[in-house]
Amino acid sequence: MQVYEAQNSKIPVTILTGFLGAGKTTLLNYILTERHGHRIAVIENEFGEIDVDSDLVLASDEEIFQMKNGCICCFVDVRNDLIQVMKKLLAQKDKFDHVIVETSGLADPTPVATSFFIDPEVTDAVQLDAIVALVDAKHIGQHLHDKELDGSSNQAVDQIVAADRVIINKIDLANEDELALLETDIRGLNQTAGILRAEYGKVDLGGILGISGFTPSYVEERAKLLDLDGHHHHHHHSHDPSVTSVSFTFDQPFNQDRLLTFLKRHLSENSETAFRTKGILWMAGDERFFVLQAVHELIDLRPDHPWRADEAKQSRIVFIGRKLDKAALEAELRNCLSESGG
Repeated sequence: MQVYEAQNSKIPVTILTGFLGAGKTTLLNYILTERHGHRIAVIENEFGEIDVDSDLVLASDEEIFQMKNGCICCFVDVRNDLIQVMKKLLAQKDKFDHVIVETSGLADPTPVATSFFIDPEVTDAVQLDAIVALVDAKHIGQHLHDKELDGSSNQAVDQIVAADRVIINKIDLANEDELALLETDIRGLNQTAGILRAEYGKVDLGGILGISGFTPSYVEERAKLLDLDGHHHHHHHSHDPSVTSVSFTFDQPFNQDRLLTFLKRHLSENSETAFRTKGILWMAGDERFFVLQAVHELIDLRPDHPWRADEAKQSRIVFIGRKLDKAALEAELRNCLSESGG
């Protein structure tokens, strides 16, 4: 856990996830061949999926690193393998300015995200830019509503919950009513992720690369949080009733030390079920607002710009996960409020 100022010199990393058949390789090929101004290094795994076409790779300036020992996010030794590949990349970082990690279609991307905060050398050099989840407009519904799953092992759900951007791919295979229903399902799982549409993986790359989606700007994140009306504060989902989100608003500043202590304890004790935590926070004794992002037990809390003179200071925080106790969370958060005011 750390609190630090934003460092623009860090190399952004995009985690590309999505269920089997969503079109990740097609999107990756599109990214590698488009004129977007980025020099991209790609890390991918071989977990029963088609590799990036070798001719395409040879025709590009990008470097492809294969994970030979299975899914990069399943086991600790494999996660260490990812860290070693990143160190190898960093030794030649003058050759690229962005990294894309493509995960297996059966992977939960959040352990991959935490990998970039384990090793100090990697943490100092890279910054997680966004988790981008690709979904198949035609077939994702059957995975989200899979009755064979018990609500605790649905990778398709976990991928959407973790995402900062969701791309609905293959929109040519669904009608507008089906797409609207799918967007409602996605929004039920993830209230704040941006949702884009694509055919054959072709999407505005400005919407997924270099977006600071994991540590979003105040303006973007606050606008999303302000959209969380009261009826969203405890939203149950018909396809996976164990995944819920609860959100809170406070007009009194937090004591930063107490809040960090609580968040560290809460997320450590609930690391398997606390998927995402995010917020815009008012801290006592500080004229800047703070942006909170957390994935499982990983906490990223950093100050941003000063509050504008024409806006009311206020904190908004959202918890997404399983087995969320809204009353208990609210009581803990209230205990973290400052008695002295702003």
